[in-house]
Amino acid sequence: MGGPRRRTRLRGDERGAAVVDFVLVLVVLLPLVLGIFQLGLVLHVRNTLASAAAEGARYAAAQGRGEADGEARTREQVEGAVSGKFAEDVVVRRVVIGGVPTIEVVVRAKVPALGLGGPAVEVEVAGHAVQEQP
Repeated sequence: MGGPRRRTRLRGDERGAAVVDFVLVLVVLLPLVLGIFQLGLVLHVRNTLASAAAEGARYAAAQGRGEADGEARTREQVEGAVSGKFAEDVVVRRVVIGGVPTIEVVVRAKVPALGLGGPAVEVEVAGHAVQEQP
């Protein structure tokens, strides 16, 4: 059956080559993976804030509601989905767009690197809803 087993021996000058290869690949792949993770985090927070701003605008535009109600609803939505720290800068105001009275909710937030700290990506989103008339 089969012949004697052959052993592959590394020459003396190839020892530790696997470690060097691993480090070289890690130096390229680690920033790439962390960058993809950061992009995903920023997009998740941006989409969540946009949804919360739109919901807050719709709520504030309802008959019998006002800007304070829309701001509270927006903050509640953000706190429930991601974190209250992203709801620190919420502005609700009445604007006229195309001659139509509208409620605008603007949310500004900073998304820290990898969600941990350090340099942050600034995100600004807005939600609009037509003001209901009595």
